[in-house]
Amino acid sequence: MKVAAFDEVSLGLIGLSLLAALVALLLMMRERWKSAGIRRELQAVSLQKHELEWGDALTGLRNRKGLDASLDDLAGVGSHGVVVVLLDHFRRMRQAFGQEFGDFIVKLAAQRLSGCLPPGATAAHLEGGEFALAIPGNRADLLEVAELAFEQLALPVQSAKGQVILVASLGVAMAGAPEDRGRLIEFASLAAERAGAGLNGEGKVCVYDPAFAEEARAQAFFVNDLRAAVENKELRLLFQPKVDAQSLQITAAEALLRWQHPVRGNVAPAVFVPMAESAGLMGMLGRWVIEESCRVAASWRAMGLRMRVAVNISALQMQEEDLVDHIAQCLERHGLQPNRFTCEITESVAMQHTDTATATFERMRSLGLHVSIDDFGTGYSSLAALRRLPASELKVDRAFVADLEHSEDARSIAASIVSLGKALNLKVVAEGVETQGQCELLMLMGCDELQGFLFSKPISAEEMTGMINSGSADGPESLPFSESLFMSTRLSGL
Repeated sequence: MKVAAFDEVSLGLIGLSLLAALVALLLMMRERWKSAGIRRELQAVSLQKHELEWGDALTGLRNRKGLDASLDDLAGVGSHGVVVVLLDHFRRMRQAFGQEFGDFIVKLAAQRLSGCLPPGATAAHLEGGEFALAIPGNRADLLEVAELAFEQLALPVQSAKGQVILVASLGVAMAGAPEDRGRLIEFASLAAERAGAGLNGEGKVCVYDPAFAEEARAQAFFVNDLRAAVENKELRLLFQPKVDAQSLQITAAEALLRWQHPVRGNVAPAVFVPMAESAGLMGMLGRWVIEESCRVAASWRAMGLRMRVAVNISALQMQEEDLVDHIAQCLERHGLQPNRFTCEITESVAMQHTDTATATFERMRSLGLHVSIDDFGTGYSSLAALRRLPASELKVDRAFVADLEHSEDARSIAASIVSLGKALNLKVVAEGVETQGQCELLMLMGCDELQGFLFSKPISAEEMTGMINSGSADGPESLPFSESLFMSTRLSGL
């Protein structure tokens, strides 16, 4: 009996111990489950936080911070690099067609770039029309993705504004030395800018070269010099005369900007104008050209010369709401009539149907300015659009003039432009006239005015005055002028 009692007690104690152990185990498991739930919640919160911090609200891609995190992850994997994508002319398109259209372009580009990503890669929207792709792999892998992205972006798509074809400049940079890791995106951006600078500014793919960084630094100094050029009086205007095609009398002069750098010497407009555009300096330079042109035209008028002055107006200037106000103020300040001032605007710029550009054209018309459509024949003008413009003149592009003596097509195009101008009651000017044969052909076609090295190279205002007063053009590339050549340019009684 004692043994049985002992067994019952022992079993009871064992049962209680097991029950206590089970309860303890359950309590411990509950705490662990609770902790795991908290961890999951914390992980979810952390993920949401990262999505907010790393994500781009417009496109759903990562932002710059998220891209940096992706590059950190790739750094532990092996070979990798970055492809930076710059949408060409994005800022101009957004200015032209509005923010909503700009957002449409950005979302479209984001969608197409996402479709080009290989496993393990990440796409990010940096700002505006700029994207970046963090890609694992070697140089050939990155180039393959870049070429695919270029092709996919270029596929046409219909929008509320018509057919859209995205042209992009892409830069590729491979991760290298650890100290350069933080500059990988910068290197790829430099390569993308270099890609956009080639092929007449149209997009392509370029791989980063260390020399690009040194060139970028030199360009930054160059831009600083350009900012100071106005104050240091390093800028100047040259003038190329326009002559009546029948009488060969001078009727006008086109103002051409030049930069005399204190160290580099004469810097070509093809070099410094793109820099000015990218650095946001075109407004400053354009205002100086307008002011100086009016000053020179006023000095000619004071000497009794009836000379129209023509100034090139850039695409960026056409987007300035106060452009016409500035011209009007300069004319008033120098005592010039608006009909003595011509705004030369390229055909491609003139056909940009933006609200600002349309308003600018209307204000030019109201003020009484002459408007010349430059480089005509190379763009995509429609007759309806041309009729709506307040233009008084068409300029035949120099490419057609250069081929007049050798190409039947060039002669047909030039003759068609002259006929179109006559039908629309517009004056037709041919630029780039360099030979007697070109001159004679353009005269036979009925062209109104001629301009080119055959008559005079671009010269200073003082040389222009001397040329008029002497009755001859100076220089071996110029035709001799008779004394009567300038008679109609003088104002009687002044």
